[in-house]
Amino acid sequence: MEAKRYLSVEEKIGEAQALYEAWADRLYGDAGICELLGRLERNIRKSTAAMRSLRVDRACRRCEEEEGGSCCGAGIENYYDPLQLLINLLLHVHLPDRRSFPDSCHFLEAGGCCLKARHVLCVNYLCSKLQQSLSREDVNALQGIVGEELETGFALHEAVRKKVGPAAGHR
Repeated sequence: MEAKRYLSVEEKIGEAQALYEAWADRLYGDAGICELLGRLERNIRKSTAAMRSLRVDRACRRCEEEEGGSCCGAGIENYYDPLQLLINLLLHVHLPDRRSFPDSCHFLEAGGCCLKARHVLCVNYLCSKLQQSLSREDVNALQGIVGEELETGFALHEAVRKKVGPAAGHR
C-alpha cells in the first residue's frame, strides 16, 4: 500500500494559483459566491475590530515579539488547503513565495497574518493568558463575532468546492 503524500505549502499555493487562473471568472460570475465573499469580508472586518477593541491583537503581537509566541509557529500553514488559499486569492490576497520568519507560519509577515480567510485555529484560538485577561462577557461576545466569520468562511469554502469540484484535489 502506497503512503499518501501531502502537498507542501508551496505546492498548495501553486495549486491555488492554478485554480484561480482557471476558475476566477466563473467564481466571480457566481452571484452566491460573490455574496458570500462580501459577507465574509464584512465579518472579517467585524472580527478584526472586536479583537482590536479588546486589545487581543496587541497581546498577540507582544507575545510573538517578546515571549517567542507559538500560535503562528512553523507548521500552522499545513492546516490550509488549496481551496482556502484560493478563497484568499479571490479576496485579493497576495500569497507569499517564501516565509518571512524561519520559525513561524509561512503566512506570518511583519504586519501580521497576510491571509484574510483564515483557518478556524487561527481565528478562534485564545490562549489561557488571553482568556484570563478578558472578562467572560468579552470572550463570549468575541466568540460570537468570530463564529459568524467562521460560518461564512465554511459556507464559502463549500460553495467554491462544489463549483470547482474535482479540479481541486486538495490533500
